[in-house]
Amino acid sequence: MTTKTRSPAPRSAREAAFAVLLREEAADAFVSILLFRTLERSSLSAPDRALATAITLGVLRHRERLDYALTPLLRRPLESLPPAIRTILRMGAYQILDLDRIPKAAATSEAVTLAARHGHAGTARLVNAVLRRLAAEGPPPPPDAPTDPIGHLAVVHSHPRWLVARWAAQWGFEEAAALAAANTLPPPSVLRVNTLRTTRDALIDALRARGMHPEPGLVPEAIRVHGSLVERLSLIEQGLCLAQDEGAMLAAHAVAPAAGTAVIDACAAPGGKATHLAALMGNAGRVLACDIHQGKLQAVARRAAAMGATCLEAHHLDAREIGRRWPGEADAVLVDAPCSGLGTVRRRPEIKWRATEDALARHAAAQQAILAGAAGAVRPGGALVYSVCSLEPEEGPQVVRTFLAAHPTFALAPLPEAFPRTVGSSPVDDPATGEVRLFPHRHDTDGFYIARLQRR
Repeated sequence: MTTKTRSPAPRSAREAAFAVLLREEAADAFVSILLFRTLERSSLSAPDRALATAITLGVLRHRERLDYALTPLLRRPLESLPPAIRTILRMGAYQILDLDRIPKAAATSEAVTLAARHGHAGTARLVNAVLRRLAAEGPPPPPDAPTDPIGHLAVVHSHPRWLVARWAAQWGFEEAAALAAANTLPPPSVLRVNTLRTTRDALIDALRARGMHPEPGLVPEAIRVHGSLVERLSLIEQGLCLAQDEGAMLAAHAVAPAAGTAVIDACAAPGGKATHLAALMGNAGRVLACDIHQGKLQAVARRAAAMGATCLEAHHLDAREIGRRWPGEADAVLVDAPCSGLGTVRRRPEIKWRATEDALARHAAAQQAILAGAAGAVRPGGALVYSVCSLEPEEGPQVVRTFLAAHPTFALAPLPEAFPRTVGSSPVDDPATGEVRLFPHRHDTDGFYIARLQRR
C-alpha cells in the first residue's frame, strides 16, 4: 500500500503559482481551491500571496494570447514541451507582457531559475532564450480582424476558437467580443447576508470595521465588497454571510418560496441556494436538500448548521428519483442542474480550457433527465425553477423546450414580482416570459439561464 506524499510548501510566489498551474494541467480540481490550499500552507507574505494569485489567474485568463506570443519563438509546438516547462514559459510571458511592475529581466531570470529546478540545463537555456526574445521583440500582432475575425477575437480576448465562434453565431461579433472581454476581468466579490443570523446593516457595519468597502447589490441580501479576503473569512465561518454570485441568488428569488411551504432543492451541493431558500422562508416550512454525492451532502448539512437553517433537511437522493420519492408533495422545486459552467469563466478561468463542444450534448441529456425526474414532485399549481450557470442554448432554452414538449401539464410562468426587472443599467430578459439570461458584460453577474415553470 502506497501513501500519497504531500508536496512541499512553496518557497516563493512564483513557486506557488507554478504548483497550482501544473496541477491545473491535470484538470483534477478547481484552481480557486488549489490556490487557497497552496497559499494556506505557505509562509508567504501578503504581497507574495497577491503576486502568486495574479500570476495564476493571469495565465489562465490570457493563455491563448500568451501561447500565440510564444509559438513563433519556439522550434517545436508549445504543446509538445514538458508540462512544467510549458507552464513556466506561460508564467514568464504573462509577467513580461502584462505585469508592468515586474522588470522584464527579473521575470526572465525567475523563470530560468524555475526551469533549472524543474527541468534540466537544456530547458533552462530554452526558457532563457525564448523569454529574452519576447522581452526584446514583443508579441506578434493578432490575426487580422477583417480576414479572420474569429481568430482575432480568440487571441485578443484569450478564448478557445470554437467557443467565440459559437457566441458570434448566436449573438453577433460585437456581443461575443464584449462577453469574451468581460471574462478576462476579475469578477466582483459578493456576499449574501444570512438573514437567519444577522441583518444587512449589521453585516455592513462589521465589514467596515474590518476595513472592507461594502456596496449594495442587486437584491436586498447582496453586498459587494472590496478588500482582503482574509478579513471576511471569520464572518463567513460564523455563518453570518456566504460568498455567492448574484446570479445564484436570483435563482432562489425565482423560486420565491413562501413561509410554511415545502421546497425541494434537487441538486443542492454545496448548499448556497438551499440555505438561501431557507432564509427567504424565514426558517418556516421545509427545504429538502437533495444530492447524489454523500460527501457533498454532508457539506450541505454542515453549512446549514453553521447558517442556522434549521428547516433544511439533507437527503441522499438522485435528483431523477425525486418525483417518485415525493410525488406531488412540493410547493416548489429548484433544479440548479450540473452544467458546463461556461457562465462562470471569469470566476473560474480554467473552465474555458477544459470545456469541449461535444460535452454540451452530454450535459443536456443529463439535465433533461434530472428536470423530468424532479418535476413529478411538484404539486398542481406549484412552481418548477430550472437554472444553469451557462449561456449555451443546449443547456438552457433547449432543455426547457424539450421538457415542455414532453410534459404538457407544465408551462412557462412569469417570474415573481420581487424578481429584479433591471440589473445595473441593462434590462434582464423580460421576466414576464418566465425566462431570463444574465450576462457578465451586461449584468456584472455570472452567466446564468433561469426559467420558471408552473404545473397547471
